[in-house]
Amino acid sequence: IKNQEQCGSCWAFSATETIESALAIAGKGLTQLSPEQIVDCDSSGSGCGGGDPRQAIQWASQAGLVTNSQYPYTAGGGQAGWCKTSSGPYHAGGVGAVWGEGSMASAMQQHGPLSIVVDASSWQYYSGGVMSSCGQSLDHAVQAVGYAPGWWTVRNSWGGSWGEGGYIRLARNQNTCGLASEISYALP
Repeated sequence: IKNQEQCGSCWAFSATETIESALAIAGKGLTQLSPEQIVDCDSSGSGCGGGDPRQAIQWASQAGLVTNSQYPYTAGGGQAGWCKTSSGPYHAGGVGAVWGEGSMASAMQQHGPLSIVVDASSWQYYSGGVMSSCGQSLDHAVQAVGYAPGWWTVRNSWGGSWGEGGYIRLARNQNTCGLASEISYALP
C-alpha cells in the first residue's frame, strides 16, 4: 500500500497501480512503476493539484514509465517536481473504459483491477466494515481490486495504517461514493 501524503497525486497512483496490475497479469512481472513520473511529466494533469487517471494511463501507454526506484516519489510534501525523464520501457497497451457498476465485475475478471474515481470526502473516518453511505462528488482516484456479493474491495493511496490495511470496502449495486462514474482499465 502506497501513500500519496500531502500531494493530490491519487490520479497518478491509481494509474500506475492499474498498469502494474495489467502487466503482471499478462506475465510481464510485478514492477512498481513511478507515480512521480506521471505527476511531474504528464501535462494532462496538474501535478499535486489532481488529474484524470484515464488520461494518465493513456499518456503512459505512449510515453512509457520507469520504475519507482528509478524515479522515486518526492511530491509527498505537496509540490510536484520538474520532469526528469518523460519516457520509459514500461508501456500500457492502451486504456479502456467501462460504463456502469453492472459491468465492473466482468471487466475486472477480463482486465484485472480497475481505476475508479470516487467521492472520498467522508473516508478519513473509515476504519473498517462496508461503507454504504457517502456523497457523489468525485474527488479521489483509487483502484477497485476485488469484490464479494455485497461489496467492492478498493485499494487507497493513504498508507497501510488507514482503513482496513489501506483498503476500503464499498457496498455493491448502489454506486456507492460514485464508484461507477469513471471506470478505466489498462491494456497490457
